Amino acid sequence: MTQTKLCFIGAGFHATTNIYPSAIEAGATIQAISTRSIERSQAALLRYGSMGSAYDNVTLMLQNEDCNNVVVVAQPQDQTSLALECIKAGKNVYVDKPLGWTAREAAEIADAAEKAGVVLMVGFMKRYAPIYIKLKELIDGGSMGRTRSFQMRFAVDSTPFCKNEEQFMKLAAIHMVDLMRFLFGEVQQVTGTTVKDGEHINQSISLKFDNGVVGSAYFAGMSAWSRESENVLVTFDHGFASADEINTLTVHHSRTSDSLPWKSLEEQDTVFTPSGSPMSGAYRDLYLRGFVGEMAHFMSCCHNNTLPHSSGKDNIGTMALCDTILSSLV
Repeated sequence: MTQTKLCFIGAGFHATTNIYPSAIEAGATIQAISTRSIERSQAALLRYGSMGSAYDNVTLMLQNEDCNNVVVVAQPQDQTSLALECIKAGKNVYVDKPLGWTAREAAEIADAAEKAGVVLMVGFMKRYAPIYIKLKELIDGGSMGRTRSFQMRFAVDSTPFCKNEEQFMKLAAIHMVDLMRFLFGEVQQVTGTTVKDGEHINQSISLKFDNGVVGSAYFAGMSAWSRESENVLVTFDHGFASADEINTLTVHHSRTSDSLPWKSLEEQDTVFTPSGSPMSGAYRDLYLRGFVGEMAHFMSCCHNNTLPHSSGKDNIGTMALCDTILSSLV
C-alpha cells in the first residue's frame, strides 16, 4: 500500500474517532498536526504513533511542512477560513462537511481551489459506504429497470449540537441530503412540512428529481433517537431494494412466472451483509460507514490529481439543496 503524507488541522472527538484511524487504515502517514493547543497536537501524534510535528499555529505548519495534502476537521464555523488558507498555500484539501454555510460560500471556496489547481474534497462519507455504493450500482446498472421512487429515513439525537432547524439540516441531515443527490441526481421540486418543539425536530419532505424519480424523506432530530438510524428504500420497475442501517442491503427482483406467487416458492430476496468476527475489531464500523473509503479516495485523487466524487464543485449542489429544503418547510 502506497503511503501518503497528510497534515491534519483539528483533533476533536470526530477527528480522532473516525478520520485519523481511517486515514491510517487507508495508508496515510501523519506528518504534522495543528490544533489550538500544542499539548493536544502532541497527544494526538502520540495516540497514533506518529513521529510528526506538533503545532498550535496553522500558518506555521503550512509554511514549515513539506506536505501537499491537508485534512481539515475543525469546528464548522472555522472550516471555511481554514480551507481557504490551505488552498492559498497550494495544498490539496479534504474538509469535513459543511464546507461553506451556504451555496454561495461553497462556490467561493470551490472557485478558489479551481484557480489554484488543487484537489478539494468534502467529507460526505456515505458516498463511500459499501451499502450505498452497491445500491448506486443497482440504480445505474439497469438490471431492475428504471428507478421510480424512494423513501428515506434518518433519525438521530441532534439536541446536543443542533439548536435550530438550519443547524440540524447542515450538521446532521446534510449527509442524507448529499446521498439523495449521489443516488438520484438533481432535484427540481421540493415541498416540506416541519414540527419543531424546542430543539426537537421532525421533518417530512417530498422531492421530484430531474430524471422523474420521486421520493420522500423523514428526518428527525430527537432525544428519543439515542440510537442513530437510517434506511433507504428504492422502488424499480422490476423490484425494490432496501438499504438498512448501513449494514444490510436486501434486493428483491419481481417474479415473471405466470403462476400465482403464493402457490410455490418462487419469491426470492438477495441479502448482502458484512461478516463479523473478533478479527474485525473497530475498523469494521469505519469501513461500513464509508470513512476509510473516503480517505482512500482523497489520497488517490491527490496522487493522480483527479476530481473527487464529493468535490468542492459538487458540494455547491448539496448546500443549495439544503437551503431549498429549509425554505420549503412549513
